[in-house]
Amino acid sequence: MTLRIAPTHELGAARLRSVREMLDTAFAGDFSDDDWEHTLGGVHAWVEDERGIAAHGAVVLRRPLHRGRSLRAGYVEGVAVRADLRRRGLGGAVMAGLERVIDGAYALGALSASAEGAALYRSRGWRVWEGRIEVLGPEGFVRLAEEEGSVFLRPADGRALPDPAAPLVLDWRDGDIT
Repeated sequence: MTLRIAPTHELGAARLRSVREMLDTAFAGDFSDDDWEHTLGGVHAWVEDERGIAAHGAVVLRRPLHRGRSLRAGYVEGVAVRADLRRRGLGGAVMAGLERVIDGAYALGALSASAEGAALYRSRGWRVWEGRIEVLGPEGFVRLAEEEGSVFLRPADGRALPDPAAPLVLDWRDGDIT
């Protein structure tokens, strides 16, 4: 199986439908329309086999604020491996592809990890954000205490991570903020 990387517009309608179906199945019905919207518009890394999409992830632009500065972050979304192929290195292969994109285009990588996915990200050098998580939403700045401990960052190309003494303020979006 070969890892492929392409922007959303190059996947085509049929492949995008296959990705969405795999994500719906992999997340056991807990992958919403908002989650799908968050996955689109960036760069996808995926692996296919004779049964279709075997593994997938995407990286999209987000602009978190830190100490009054807007950071260019490659935010990882929609990472999953089909159940029959888990624990065979496909998640790592997808992440390696996405990390190359992050290193080439962003100041840092960011993602929100499930308890099941956290080990993969830790093993690849991603670090839990130890500071506060906030969102700049329609009502102003709001702390997201329930998200603290699940957001991971990865410096791009050897850069330093932001200082956790100041909050990381995520940009507003519908659905799950992180």
